[in-house]
Amino acid sequence: MLSGIGLLVVIVILSIVGLWVLLYFVPVGLWFQAILTGTSVPLLQLVFMRWRKVPPAIVVNAMIAAKKAGIVITSDQLEAHFLAGGHVQNVVNALISADKANIPLDFNMATAIDLAGRNVFEAVTMSVNPKVIDTPPVTAVAKDGIQLIAKARVTVRANIKQLVGGAGEDTILARVGEGIVTSIGSAESHKKVLENPDSISKVVLSRGLDSGTAFEILSIDIADVDIGKNIGAELQIDQAEADKNIAQAKAEERRAMAVAEEQEMKAKAQEARAKVIEAEAEVPRAISEAFRNGSLGVMDYQRYKNIQADTDMRDSIAKPAESKLGPVSNRSNKKKDDGK
Repeated sequence: MLSGIGLLVVIVILSIVGLWVLLYFVPVGLWFQAILTGTSVPLLQLVFMRWRKVPPAIVVNAMIAAKKAGIVITSDQLEAHFLAGGHVQNVVNALISADKANIPLDFNMATAIDLAGRNVFEAVTMSVNPKVIDTPPVTAVAKDGIQLIAKARVTVRANIKQLVGGAGEDTILARVGEGIVTSIGSAESHKKVLENPDSISKVVLSRGLDSGTAFEILSIDIADVDIGKNIGAELQIDQAEADKNIAQAKAEERRAMAVAEEQEMKAKAQEARAKVIEAEAEVPRAISEAFRNGSLGVMDYQRYKNIQADTDMRDSIAKPAESKLGPVSNRSNKKKDDGK
């Protein structure tokens, strides 16, 4: 009796498992749901989807949503997009939203945008509801040397035709920052920028910054403009400091050259003095040699001594009084000693 009950339990379990496997590979429920909604999906094709590792529920639900929205999509198209690594539900939702918003978008473009790595449903939503992008603080310097720090808000909407291959938000922010720097830099005075901040927006918008991007710029609003440093004054101070350092270096170079020239002149003077001393040492020898040879007589020698004495007298007269009497302090001391 127990063995019969156990066998019955095993048969029931095997039946349940077999029924689950059958319903898994043959999704009768999805097929019946598709028939009720007017979506024609053959049961055999749903079985083949299981073998191709495509979830039939994703394809059937997407086809039902598209059918109810009046969009014609085949199961082969959805299955091919899923096998390519796309997001089937995002594509169908984007097509439905674009159709309701009168935005031109077909299945091929939607799948291309999705496979390019962009969220096509979010792009369609952004086309209906524009997005506001806050730029980071942009620093620029006006012609009068005053630094200004500006913040802007850029209102953009998605450009469906440029989503494939178009630049992203980073490019928009970079171009807007460049336009702000150009606008402030061309201003004669920072006061004009503070008085009319909308002039920045006009200049930036006129440059066509959204060219080649996945967005269309609707407006650029300057949210805040702050005054920064006086860059012109700092540059002048730095330039003056540099000029001073250059002048000091040149003066030091001239002083070093003067010292070197003075040392060279002293060396030449010492060399000349040494030659004079050497020449004077030769005079007595020449005189004695002249006496021995008879070339110089007594009268000639006496005349030479008179000339030498006269020369010494002229030298003593030509010397300043200080060299004759000594320094002033020495002369005053000498007078004191004489008074004593």
